[in-house]
Amino acid sequence: MATGEDVLRDLSSLSQTWRERMGDRPPIAHEFPTEHRDRWVRFHSLPESKRYASDAAERRTILERHYAVLGELFGGEDVFIMTSTWSTTPEPEPRDRLDLRINPGSVLWWSFLSEDDSNPDLVVHTHVYVAWTGWSAGSLNRLLSAVAEYRAGNVVIGDRRLRRLYLPYDGGADVLAVDSAERDVLRDRHSAWLSGHPSGR
Repeated sequence: MATGEDVLRDLSSLSQTWRERMGDRPPIAHEFPTEHRDRWVRFHSLPESKRYASDAAERRTILERHYAVLGELFGGEDVFIMTSTWSTTPEPEPRDRLDLRINPGSVLWWSFLSEDDSNPDLVVHTHVYVAWTGWSAGSLNRLLSAVAEYRAGNVVIGDRRLRRLYLPYDGGADVLAVDSAERDVLRDRHSAWLSGHPSGR
């Protein structure tokens, strides 16, 4: 079991690596594709770009597609999982049962003020929690299902060196590969899961 010192060491290492690779930008998942288009690809979770599952078979398809790409990105590596909560004050509110269940063992890593272009008067603080875990197909079902059902957002899964990031959302996942060559391999392998839109979204 990780000690308090282990957790602090992990957080410090993550912060340093994040600054080296991402600069001062906070982890806002939907902004990553714009900033890293050279290594980005988006996969949709269901045929014909359907956004939400209607039955158990479609829910299985969503998980199968997630795990197929996760396996290719991370293999047997440990990964970090980031989840977020929001509040109108700088201090985070007590976490609800869902957030604790989808990211067990996670600790607060970063809090920052979020901007809402649609409502500039609204003050929202984002609080990012992180945990490190070994994983296998099936182990992230609660997390991925919550994202697919729009019950969780701003989720980031990545390796410790931040070379690859997986950003699931309700409807699919954005992937930041190591480089454009790796991205192209993934895109070609799962071409049936791509968007028909010229932008790839």
